[in-house]
Amino acid sequence: MKNFTSINKWPFFYGFVIAIVGTLGIWASVPGQTVGVSTFTDPIKEALGLDRPQISLAYALGTIGSSLLLGIAGKWFDKYGARKVAFGAAIGLAIALFISSKSADISNSLQTFLGIQNWLFSFIVIMICFFLIRFTGQGVLTLSSRNMIMIWFDQYRGRVNAVSSIAVSLGFSISPLWINLLIEGYGWQDAWLWMSIGLLVIGILIYATFRDSPEKYGMVPDGHIGSHKEKKKQIKPVQEFTRGQALKTRAFWMYGLMLAFNGYFITGLTFHIISIFGDVGYSKQEALSFFLPMSIVSLTVSVLGNAISDKTKFKYLLYAMIFGSATCSVGLAILKYTIGFYLLIGGVGIMGGMFAVLSSVVWPRFFGRKHLGAISGVSMQMIVFSSALGPFMFSLSYNYLGSYSYIALAGLVSLALIAIGSVKADNPQESLES
Repeated sequence: MKNFTSINKWPFFYGFVIAIVGTLGIWASVPGQTVGVSTFTDPIKEALGLDRPQISLAYALGTIGSSLLLGIAGKWFDKYGARKVAFGAAIGLAIALFISSKSADISNSLQTFLGIQNWLFSFIVIMICFFLIRFTGQGVLTLSSRNMIMIWFDQYRGRVNAVSSIAVSLGFSISPLWINLLIEGYGWQDAWLWMSIGLLVIGILIYATFRDSPEKYGMVPDGHIGSHKEKKKQIKPVQEFTRGQALKTRAFWMYGLMLAFNGYFITGLTFHIISIFGDVGYSKQEALSFFLPMSIVSLTVSVLGNAISDKTKFKYLLYAMIFGSATCSVGLAILKYTIGFYLLIGGVGIMGGMFAVLSSVVWPRFFGRKHLGAISGVSMQMIVFSSALGPFMFSLSYNYLGSYSYIALAGLVSLALIAIGSVKADNPQESLES
């Protein structure tokens, strides 16, 4: 154990271990991500006796509740460090999945005990379950694992994030397929139980390997990678922004809103993926297979975006993300046509690829690492809050207007406003340098 903790004496930079386990931590958040919940949607609503708008509203309220606490989680990250926070999140997610697996039993027991048969019992129980898995999974575990990687790298942040994004994208893209296999093989309740056990193992691994910062162990970000000349080129912030200072910049809000739109659209699409594709004649397997070609596009875009992120203005990447978002919105609106299918794949791929880049590297580059948890925590709040609205708004569009096309086209208005507002959304450090 002594040799393990003396990580500054390892024959290679310990940041690589952080990158691997941090990536695993992000991937382990799948049960708390919409891509991990969506496959459970139909069996859950049938078991609990809820309709689509009701299950969507429960998901929305649970996710909104989660978003309200993520600002605090960001402060936990700065105060207690990534190791303790990520470990707690992994164990918390494991417990949340266990409780969720018993949601139908809990609801039935409450109704039997009180002698009242009402759908509200099922609604409240699953809403609480959604809150727990969204807060621990999509929120805290993702935030702490991603920030852990970013803290250990500086000059090579983009390149390391590229490799991490590839692994995460692949893991996320195949997750609906293996989760569906679990559900079909063991039932939705046991599927959540098996995932709960897996999270316990991941939590132990995180606690054993995560280290809060390189400086704490006598090292620097990037370790001793590269030549002396390359080290001199390390990008260092002119000012370490506090949370309050960051929130006063245009850049924070434009990038934050664009990342939030990704959360809104992807969550709405993923949560209702089977219904959306089924509405235009696709089978369940065809709907779930959408994630594979999309992930190929996303991977390609992510690799290219990360490769140039260390050397280019982030604003170009931001507008690429806006373009991808507009493309997938149009694609969803005309999904009944073949061209719509390909526009949706390409657009979601571009948007997701740019999200993987910007959500990781933009905050430490713009505002420094000292208050990274608090600043990224606000961004995560926005992402989670918007993702809460996605499934509910999509369900309203379908249930009351008869199509998902209307909500897709409505998103174009938001994108136009973000595009206009982003014209002057420059890196705050640049104005300080001048």
